[in-house]
Amino acid sequence: MNAIVSSELLAQPDTALTPPGLEPAPGKRIGDVILAVSHITLRFGGVKALTDISFDVREHEIRSIIGPNGAGKSSMLNCINGVYQPQEGSITLRGQSFRNMNPRQVAEAGVARTFQNLALFKGMSVLDNIMTGRTLRMKSNLFQQALRLGPAQREEMEHRAAVERIIDFLEIQPWRKTPVGRLPYGLQKRVDLGRALAMEPSVLLLDEPMAGMNVEEKQDMCRFILDVNDEFGTTIVLIEHDMGVVMDISDRVVVLDYGKKIGDGPPDEVRRNEDVIRAYLGTSH
Repeated sequence: MNAIVSSELLAQPDTALTPPGLEPAPGKRIGDVILAVSHITLRFGGVKALTDISFDVREHEIRSIIGPNGAGKSSMLNCINGVYQPQEGSITLRGQSFRNMNPRQVAEAGVARTFQNLALFKGMSVLDNIMTGRTLRMKSNLFQQALRLGPAQREEMEHRAAVERIIDFLEIQPWRKTPVGRLPYGLQKRVDLGRALAMEPSVLLLDEPMAGMNVEEKQDMCRFILDVNDEFGTTIVLIEHDMGVVMDISDRVVVLDYGKKIGDGPPDEVRRNEDVIRAYLGTSH
């Protein structure tokens, strides 16, 4: 991250890159702890990617994870959604342990995720890509779906209706039948978000959802993230390098550096944390 930009965003409490009206709603009600990360340590051979990391996520909040490149942010999300199994510590969702759970099992428990690098089906339409997010909620088997038997056909219609509502919500109706590979990058990111929303998660993990976007695309994505949090009541865990966005829309922020936690709290508190400033600037501020 550019040192000058980091200095301004961390040191000035009034810096705002999101336009007026996109800030979290005042007096937003935050619930009890829904996701608890306790003393997580992750090693690859002799290298520690995460060391004794603990934090919690409360229902209906936007919880951001920030840190310089290589800080362990994506590794932390990989532990939460079952891609990695940490050697030490525990992760629980409403008291249910994630130990030895694979990504599908974690998804079934109510956690969805988007990835920094898009993994969409480029030859499939927007609608069909988002439909893949409904797979976990389908009760009919492949045989019933192939023959389009009565219950399977009714179920498909219900799932398609849910997907159409997501398409309307994300304002991508004009491209619903367009192959995703033909869409601009910013719209592909919306489709990726839509696929995650189609799972109807209680916790949504967003791994750099605004990476590579221009200012207008970032503003749109900020609006959708806030609307998902407000209208759907979805709890969000966000990794994002744009410090202006993080400081504007987050309820709380946890800061990692070299796999260790160096800061945790509300945005105004974190931006004044000397350890955080030092980690971003590489020197005492």
